[in-house]
Amino acid sequence: MNETATVLGAVIPVFGIMVVGLVIRKIGWLTEEADASLLRVNINLLLPALILDSAFGNPALSQPRTLALAPLIGFGTTALGILLAWACRGFAGLKSLPAQRTFAVSTGMYNYGFVPVPLAMLLFGSGTVGVLFVHNVGVEIALWTIGVAVMTGAGIGGAWRKIVNAPLVAIVLALVLNTSGAVPHLPAPLLTGLHWLGQCAIPMSILLSGAIVADHLHEFHSAHSWRVIVAGLVLRLGVLPCLFLVLARWLPCSVELKRVIVVQAAMASALFPIAMAKHYGGDPATALRVVISTSVAGLVTIPLWIRLGMKFAGL
Repeated sequence: MNETATVLGAVIPVFGIMVVGLVIRKIGWLTEEADASLLRVNINLLLPALILDSAFGNPALSQPRTLALAPLIGFGTTALGILLAWACRGFAGLKSLPAQRTFAVSTGMYNYGFVPVPLAMLLFGSGTVGVLFVHNVGVEIALWTIGVAVMTGAGIGGAWRKIVNAPLVAIVLALVLNTSGAVPHLPAPLLTGLHWLGQCAIPMSILLSGAIVADHLHEFHSAHSWRVIVAGLVLRLGVLPCLFLVLARWLPCSVELKRVIVVQAAMASALFPIAMAKHYGGDPATALRVVISTSVAGLVTIPLWIRLGMKFAGL
């Protein structure tokens, strides 16, 4: 089996669909006014359906250690990335505080949904995907606490309310139903419907991401953007993956969780900090430079890091 070809086969469609989202935004098929409605449908319906479909009957989620460690690792690796990027913000050559804060969050936040979910599904199957969703609970907590605090320079305040959302409810429901043994008794039409809805979640998310990138492409270039790009690439695709892989190799945890760590180690920056910077008074142009540069470079580095990580972690 050619692992590089397999990973590329999973990565290229993701970026291809993102380009489609960019194009349909440019030609007016997907308008900016539609974004809020489609995001609500995706977050509150399609993504919970995908979580339930992946988690029901998942044996990996019956291990107490995995259930405890997965969100802890998600929180810890996200916090580590943001704080390390904040400590290294001087290398990006940014003068304004909003730009520095945005650099820290956009560099530290790895893509934990749009790319790793289809990758994990194609490479490892639903068992690893279910663990990935539990891991992402910790990422969400770090995003809405440490991420918001760094981006705004203020306390986390009401950001905790963002953590209690439909995907989290879906995870809790799946764990309860799995533990109670009720999953085998659920009606087949319900499970089929959840599966169909869940299959729409990732393509919809990627299309919307491409559309958001299209809105900010004009902000990508500037006289000093190269320092932001180089600093983001070195941290996000160089330093942080090494730290993640050390964790994957020596942490005593399940094979599924090790796979999740390896996949996340390879990821480019998350897309959400672009919208986050716009909402919280950051600098969307800085976020865009980090996100686009790491995403493009990720076409080359993601397969390499995953292949190296699997061998290094003994998987």
